[in-house]
Amino acid sequence: MSRNVQLGKLCSRIKLCSSQFRQFTSQSWEPVPDFDYLSDPKNYQTIESNIKFRKGTGSIELFMELLSKFNSSQSADQMELKKTLLAEALKIPNNSHPRLHAYGDAPHVVETPGEKPNWSFKPLEFHSIAKDLDLLRTENLGNLTGPRSYYLIKELAQLEQALIHFTVDALEKKGFILYSVPDLLHSRLIESCGMDTKSERTQVYKLEPKFYGDICLSGTAEMALASYFTGSAVPVSELPIKMAAVSRCYRAETSNVQEERGIYRVHQFTKVEMFGVTSGEAAASDALLEEFVAIQKELFSSLGLHYQLLDMPLHELGAPAYRKFDIEAWMPGRNMYGEISSASNCTDYQARRLNIQSIDSSDTRRFVHTVNGTACAVPRTLIALLETHQQSNGEVIIPAVLQPYLNGMQRLRNPTQPFKMKWIKSKAQKNKTS
Repeated sequence: MSRNVQLGKLCSRIKLCSSQFRQFTSQSWEPVPDFDYLSDPKNYQTIESNIKFRKGTGSIELFMELLSKFNSSQSADQMELKKTLLAEALKIPNNSHPRLHAYGDAPHVVETPGEKPNWSFKPLEFHSIAKDLDLLRTENLGNLTGPRSYYLIKELAQLEQALIHFTVDALEKKGFILYSVPDLLHSRLIESCGMDTKSERTQVYKLEPKFYGDICLSGTAEMALASYFTGSAVPVSELPIKMAAVSRCYRAETSNVQEERGIYRVHQFTKVEMFGVTSGEAAASDALLEEFVAIQKELFSSLGLHYQLLDMPLHELGAPAYRKFDIEAWMPGRNMYGEISSASNCTDYQARRLNIQSIDSSDTRRFVHTVNGTACAVPRTLIALLETHQQSNGEVIIPAVLQPYLNGMQRLRNPTQPFKMKWIKSKAQKNKTS
């Protein structure tokens, strides 16, 4: 038996105990990279090219050097080398769908159903519409929450809840199981799902280690849903599993791009997420990805949004995705398409890092595939809704599918008595100017 195979077996040991739905290994788990694939010289050029065009981290050259050292090392040195080799293997991104190599740096437009709406007046941006309706506050929040935050008020806050309930109802009718998930996760779980938590440019918020340990705020419910199965084997008969969750999402990302002003890119927001676990067959995860995209299209069409579906290029995949589709809705006030959802097939990237396997009746185990998709990211959906359904008098027509969740409300109407708030300058400010 080769040393490479021995290493693979060392990293993939799993002890199973009886359970009807999930069979756990232990509280601790070991990630299991595909050492057979990574160590095969025939795959070297493909992996190197994949890393280059995805503009990600990782070095197959360094991995092979470490593997050579491991294979020639004495047993006393192997454990330390194994840790280094494992860490380097985990930096290498997922494989990519072959079709993506032809796209270059631009996404491929799969479809743009329908036509952009015509306007007899100049459409306003979301911020102007919502402010005129007294439904939004984004100014003077620096001392309260910091930048890129917001308050949704009255009917706009109700519309947020209507979007959530409408989306959850639609998903449950399609066989999704609803979960309520934690927003606090160990950084190891977030890293295993494909997000960096340690670099200077990380988008992940971390709690104070002195008091809370190595804990982060989750950027999406996908991470908690994937982590639910950590270190477990799922009976093949239970697959595919379709999960949904509503959560707050926390992201430290910033942007100076003018098109991303207002609530388009914020530090926290509510999102309804879809997550799926399939067998380790490519056909199974491809089919679930296709189903997720079809659901997204159905949801956004029912809201009366004009959109385009994009097959994303290699450098937009991040580390975990094998393939990723984005949907961009037309935002007439901004005169642009803006991303409102994505859906990704991560194949076994997350499953290997979280050690999630399937098990059949003959006790054969295999790493599962995971698929994720946005069902409703509230802020950007609100932007698209208000800009699309605005009227010349400043009011907004509410899509028919949302009206039952708003006690039959058909419009966001102009306030009969606008609410005005005056800001009081502090003495410190006065003294500074005098």
